[in-house]
Amino acid sequence: MSDINNDSVVGKNFITNIIDEHNESGRYDGRVATRFPPEPNGYLHIGHAKSICLNFGLALDYDGTCNMRFDDTNPVKEDVEYVDSIKEDVHWLGFDWDDRLHYTSDYFDKMYEYAVQLIKSGKAYVDSLTAEQIREYRGTLKEPGKNSPYRERSVEENLELFEGMKAGRYEEGEHVLRAKIDMASPNIVMRDPTLYRIRKAHHHRTGDKWCIYPMYDYAHCISDSIEGITHSICTLEFENNRPLYDWVLENLEVYRPQQIEFARLNLTYTVMSKRRLIQLVQEGHVSGWDDPRMSTISGMRRRGYPAEAIRNFCERIGVAKANNMVDFALLEFSVREALNSTSPRYMGVVNSLKVVIENYPEDQVEEFVFQNNPEDPEAGSRMVPFSRELYIEREDFREDAPKKFFRLAPGREVRLRYAYYVTCTDVVKDENGEVVELRCTYDPKTKGGWSDDGRKVKGTLHWVSVAHAVKTEVRLYDHLFTKENPMDTSDGSDFKDHINPDSLKVLNECYVEPALGDVEPGFKCQFERVGYFCADYDYTKEKPVFNRTATLRDTWKKIEKKQK
Repeated sequence: MSDINNDSVVGKNFITNIIDEHNESGRYDGRVATRFPPEPNGYLHIGHAKSICLNFGLALDYDGTCNMRFDDTNPVKEDVEYVDSIKEDVHWLGFDWDDRLHYTSDYFDKMYEYAVQLIKSGKAYVDSLTAEQIREYRGTLKEPGKNSPYRERSVEENLELFEGMKAGRYEEGEHVLRAKIDMASPNIVMRDPTLYRIRKAHHHRTGDKWCIYPMYDYAHCISDSIEGITHSICTLEFENNRPLYDWVLENLEVYRPQQIEFARLNLTYTVMSKRRLIQLVQEGHVSGWDDPRMSTISGMRRRGYPAEAIRNFCERIGVAKANNMVDFALLEFSVREALNSTSPRYMGVVNSLKVVIENYPEDQVEEFVFQNNPEDPEAGSRMVPFSRELYIEREDFREDAPKKFFRLAPGREVRLRYAYYVTCTDVVKDENGEVVELRCTYDPKTKGGWSDDGRKVKGTLHWVSVAHAVKTEVRLYDHLFTKENPMDTSDGSDFKDHINPDSLKVLNECYVEPALGDVEPGFKCQFERVGYFCADYDYTKEKPVFNRTATLRDTWKKIEKKQK
């Protein structure tokens, strides 16, 4: 990792307290080895970013290591595309696994040997119940389960059946391998959980070598053990699975890491389930995994979120033991904070209205000096052309302006940023009565946007010279959902019922200053007085496209309040 220089990446929390206790007692010989184990069955989202920052951050804070391990145990849902996207996301966030890239499939042979060992010690058996029967036999939270009629098969029969499963002699669902633990356990996870199932599918790495695949709870702990992981950091939904994690390693008598659970990230106005995200993509509610409205890391990158902002956000929300809902506004605050100090300022008009300065020479063009970023003295400056005809924002004009409207109105004088004072003298309308053009005059003595006679104006407008403007497409993004928690279905609704119909607005009559006419996709800037924008991947010199990354301030709450 090259661009993170904080003294502490993660900060102190209950997990670091556990690690400190382990280091003081000499457990794991003072080592700290974590891992990030994504399933390659979809793109990563902001919740994964929290786990990435935590696992890689702990390794950095304790001068340890963090492995990247793909949990590729379900070939039906996995794809190389997802593997590549996950690698890209982790690197983009600023972390690296060096030479510690692993796959659970690397350990399939060893896992099979361990399964045979459990069978021989009487700790596992081949069950021939159907999936429905297994669920029925498992019992409920109030009632204990009951033993499968196949639970007491002999070791020899189990070995023969398991070998037959591996050899492909049985169909999917015909047999599974289960741990023999306790069907009356108060923890349902411990009621003879499945360790292996038959999956006759091509694996993206092992090809057709295997037709049986280990379950996550079995594969995960063994992978951690083989890699010498010290602290296996999981989200809270795996808390009930920790006894199984420990049981497998104890009964195999192998090295045992410590599993620790923390609260996953829940973010307002988003969904964090891969299954739901896949639905949004496959059903066409969004344009793809990297749609800027998605909670995916690739979507946020395309929207223009800086990696620094996501890391700072993850640090701000901290690491907790209890699940809670984080306000999306906090993420947007982190984005604005990062962009404010790094983004150059440019002028862009999103909803244009033409202005003609009637007393300005028709063929004259001046250039004014603009600061690239007032927050960064090293950012320098640029020259911006000014001419007789300009574009301003339509919302910067009101024909019947209220008293506290300090922008342009008939007879009112305003400042054009870094240029001149202008006064609106006439309004041109079309046949429908819509304002299509303003006629103004300028004061030549106010060059640079300041008056030497002491008079002051309260309004300052941004502008773009018509003759030099670059026409561009602007995509305005807002929350994908209108409901704070779309997954709350207590009212009988489906999460898709709350998709925001105004989450994307595409504007094609937008104009930016010439300096933005040939930037690279991913270029980030602030349109002065409008918001933060990022050149989209679709951007070309012939068709400039900018995504709005964030408004200059949080307007969502105000809009929501008005709607109520």
